[in-house]
Amino acid sequence: MDRILYTAMSGAKQCMDRQAVLSNNLTNVSTTGFRAELFAARAVPVQGEAATHTRVSSVASTPGSDFSPGPITTTGRPLDVALDPRGWIAVQAKDGSEAYTRRGELQIDSNGVLNIVGRPVIGEGGPVIVPLDSQLSIGADGTLGAIGPGQGPDAIVDVGRIKLVDPGEQRLRRSDDGLFRMPENEDGEILPLPRDEEVRLVSGSLEQSNVSAVEAMVGMIDAARHYEMQLSVISHVDENDQRANSLLSIQG
Repeated sequence: MDRILYTAMSGAKQCMDRQAVLSNNLTNVSTTGFRAELFAARAVPVQGEAATHTRVSSVASTPGSDFSPGPITTTGRPLDVALDPRGWIAVQAKDGSEAYTRRGELQIDSNGVLNIVGRPVIGEGGPVIVPLDSQLSIGADGTLGAIGPGQGPDAIVDVGRIKLVDPGEQRLRRSDDGLFRMPENEDGEILPLPRDEEVRLVSGSLEQSNVSAVEAMVGMIDAARHYEMQLSVISHVDENDQRANSLLSIQG
């Protein structure tokens, strides 16, 4: 009976983990540039002294993220950008490392630093700094043009260039801070990607999350039902154990 309990318990745990992944995806259904997290489980034989070929347990696997593009919406805001499907924006994480995002809501802080949700955007040689109170325009290759207050279009000057990269398919890994990074190399180091001159962006637009709210809700209902099934197995096993103990305790 303990083998059945272990199998049902492992299945219930994986259902809870799946619910957590789906809940996080559903929470970010309106987050621009969000990439849905994937979840998968596989059956493996029970290990240890209780191992038997008739019992298996569930083990979670993390295949990564869904990198399919989300829908593009037009905002008309000059500092909103949407990238082509293979491009990513380089930003500086809190620990100073280089990370990547497809979230295109650019902002300018009080120091003139171009950032995305508080994370400085990396340009040529470090974070991009633009003149305060200037009118900015962004070219398709990430070049930033600024026009000072009271000046005409002829006074536009280049003030930097956003670093755009192409990591290739399925190479990036999501970190705990929500940003994406390259995996470690053979020396255990995470090297920054070089600028890709072919990546393009569109100003005045944003890419929405690629999470389908309907699919996420259906998945949560399915995971909840599977969880209830596992608990039902545990409950029946417990009842059978109690009946067996009662039979053994009968004194003739």
